[in-house]
Amino acid sequence: MTTDASAPWLIVGLGNPGPEYAMNRHNVGFMVADLLAGRMGGRFKRAGKAQAQVVEGRLGPPGAGSRRVVLAKPMSFMNLSGGPVNALRDFYKVPLANVVAVHDELDVDYGVLRLKLGGGDNGHNGLKSMTKAMGAEYHRVRFGIGRPPGRMQVADFVLKDFSSAERKELDYFVDRAADAVEALVLEGLERAQGVYNS
Repeated sequence: MTTDASAPWLIVGLGNPGPEYAMNRHNVGFMVADLLAGRMGGRFKRAGKAQAQVVEGRLGPPGAGSRRVVLAKPMSFMNLSGGPVNALRDFYKVPLANVVAVHDELDVDYGVLRLKLGGGDNGHNGLKSMTKAMGAEYHRVRFGIGRPPGRMQVADFVLKDFSSAERKELDYFVDRAADAVEALVLEGLERAQGVYNS
């Protein structure tokens, strides 16, 4: 599936707004978006009427190889992410195949990445909301957080902060996830999968 090379990309970090959620497992999408904003030399600001914060800029080497990118963090809470994302997609005229959701994934071990196009939501409320708003054929960068220990409920697990053991490697894994997003946008899904899905 090829899209117009001049069309912008919309990279959505999924999470919940507010300082109390900042270090939650469910907010790893925000962490990756913040890192990418830093790499682009931008700062998040409120996006007009859409319930989101955005950074506009370019990823990649200067010149023809770079891509126009809108980074977004929905400010609507996770289970309502679809509305703000779809509003941004309309506003910036982004093809669905140029949307990338960066999100936590329970069925993947901690720190492991899986990139894919389309598919189900696997019970993830942010993806569920996005798919309902615009269809499923967008890219996902899935950041593994593993399953909850013992009998802990999934909802409790994802809304807990990363453990102190996990935090030792978190910066490295977030950095790698940001690299994977860049590779996806600049080199395409197959090449990015070849490097980061291993």
